[in-house]
Amino acid sequence: MSDEPILVGRIGAAHGIKGEVRLKSYTDPLDAIADYGPLRLDGGKTLTIERLRPQGDMLVVKFREVGDRTAAERLTNRELSIPRSALPETEDEETFYHADLIGLEAVDETGKSFGRIVAVPDFGAGDLLEIRAEEGKSFLLPFTLAFAPVVDLPGGRVVIAPPEGFFREEKAEPGEDGADAVEREEP
Repeated sequence: MSDEPILVGRIGAAHGIKGEVRLKSYTDPLDAIADYGPLRLDGGKTLTIERLRPQGDMLVVKFREVGDRTAAERLTNRELSIPRSALPETEDEETFYHADLIGLEAVDETGKSFGRIVAVPDFGAGDLLEIRAEEGKSFLLPFTLAFAPVVDLPGGRVVIAPPEGFFREEKAEPGEDGADAVEREEP
């Protein structure tokens, strides 16, 4: 397991005059960001959460090292990270951190490579694997047992079972891409 920094939040605007900031937390739940100890800024400086409270989909945070609004304003848009080793082990063998999946090679059961996983987005219907082929084209595959039956972290690969023709690029026939004009008929 690598100990690369894992992004856990982004500092927003200063909040009030006592050094508080708005914080977009990428942890689940949001306030779990306080469970990882000191948070690192790029450049190596660390910040320790003294207190926090929810505010909508953000947190309002007071860092021990930030004493006033001026210091808080200097932190706007800075990213916070933790070392990978600070994350707890997953609860079961079918749960994975996105950071551990990114960079893995996507292969089929014969070992044929389809590219590398570059992101694990979720647009509301569940996690997807964004697989980028060597040619640069990206494909989204559902991250389910049916489509990704084997995750081999030590081997650096995910065995995928894409539907037939999934990675084939085809040009749309006229009318298939929705760009043709259609006249609405009168009843």
